[in-house]
Amino acid sequence: MISKKALDMIKHHEGVRNKPYRCPARLWTIGAGHVIEANHAKVPFEDRLSLPCPEGWNRVFTMEEVDAILAKDLDRFVAGVLRYCPSAINNQSWLDALVSFSFNLGLGTLQRSTLRQKHNRGDHAGTAKEFLKYTKAGGKVLKGLVNRRNDERALYIS
Repeated sequence: MISKKALDMIKHHEGVRNKPYRCPARLWTIGAGHVIEANHAKVPFEDRLSLPCPEGWNRVFTMEEVDAILAKDLDRFVAGVLRYCPSAINNQSWLDALVSFSFNLGLGTLQRSTLRQKHNRGDHAGTAKEFLKYTKAGGKVLKGLVNRRNDERALYIS
């Protein structure tokens, strides 16, 4: 389980929307980054704008519904972080930062990362520095990602 501090940080960086929207990958999304229909990712990028919002989702959601969707999504990421970085169970700050990182970049990225290797070797100073390597999207450094990685790094070492 992640802390309220981490939950608030994730919501801040993801943004929270009560109505379905298309994320930059043109996938129908709700709340704090919940992709409504994962199978839409298999559709070629250029064809995704023709996909309708999945049935039953084209409405305004309450904050309670948004929070429930996010909590369910985060359960999967907590389980994944604990599978790849078992010692994170011993430190709430490590777990929180690694879940935020994985929620943003995916568990596959965590699994393949030097960040994970350093964490699992107990090199926590090195792990903290690794967060700052993940600030690009589309080959460009994005201020929002710099801010998020700095917040995750600060949380990790707190």
